[in-house]
Amino acid sequence: MKKIFEIIDLIVGTINQTMAVVGLSLGVLLAFINVILRYAFDMSLTWAAELTNYLFIWAALFGAAYGFKQGAHISVSLVIERFSPNITKAFLIFANLLSIAYLGLISYFGYELVLLLKDFGEMSVDLNIPLWIPHLVLPISFALAAYRCAEKLVEIYQTDSKDIKLYNEHEAVINEIKSQGEK
Repeated sequence: MKKIFEIIDLIVGTINQTMAVVGLSLGVLLAFINVILRYAFDMSLTWAAELTNYLFIWAALFGAAYGFKQGAHISVSLVIERFSPNITKAFLIFANLLSIAYLGLISYFGYELVLLLKDFGEMSVDLNIPLWIPHLVLPISFALAAYRCAEKLVEIYQTDSKDIKLYNEHEAVINEIKSQGEK
């Protein structure tokens, strides 16, 4: 069973990272090309702005889904780090359950939106593609983010209360400065 979850973790991580990197890279490249065309040749690609927006949205949402695995999202740990380890663990479990419910709900509503756009036959203005295609990012990325939260929930549940470490940015910066000073 553990092997199956490792494979799923690899697939989900690859999808999140690839979509974030490709979306951001292509979005920047396309915006750069369009700016060069506009200012150097007095012309532009009419569809580039819309595609750039979609690429950046895809990159941001898949990047955010990846951030759940890395623990990169902003969290206020000032209050819960003052509690006992057992209460801290309970708060973290509750927060992850709440996040899973929220992300799952957004994924479901994103799926409903895709179905609605497909039924209405809505088309994008500049790209002239069905609007449900770029909106697929909603159910997919939020479902992957919910999965990542579920992974974190299992990790917290299986970790002893005394061994749970909260990520503190100031401690990470201090440790980084110390490690650079030792070199």
